[in-house]
Amino acid sequence: MGDGSMLVGKIKYPTYDEKCKKLVLEKKIRFAGILDEFGKLVAGGFKQGLIPMEGDKQKLTKFMEFISEISLRRGLDKELGPINYLAARRDKIILISFPFPIARMTLLISADKDLDIERLASHVIDTFSTEQARLADR
Repeated sequence: MGDGSMLVGKIKYPTYDEKCKKLVLEKKIRFAGILDEFGKLVAGGFKQGLIPMEGDKQKLTKFMEFISEISLRRGLDKELGPINYLAARRDKIILISFPFPIARMTLLISADKDLDIERLASHVIDTFSTEQARLADR
């Protein structure tokens, strides 16, 4: 896992993969990956050469399943509006997830603890909004 990859086989979503790879080139971003509705990584990954803080692969997989599940919940959308993103600031890192409800996927980002969450959120929405609009037109 030290090479930044957790994907096995052919990448299903090359456009998402390319955008995630651009995000991890930014100095403070450690991980940018697209999770399917089951929490499986389908594009992106860790910054090259980075060792995940989460520990073993099984722990990380369970965490990604959890993030995907809560990000795609739509129970309160009617009353409160849809989730734009969820952010968690921890002692060592920031975790941010962006649900893509049309595609039933979630973008998960792990970044250094001092990153500006609002600025990152705005940048991510700009980066991925064209892809979401394209999927909505299908």
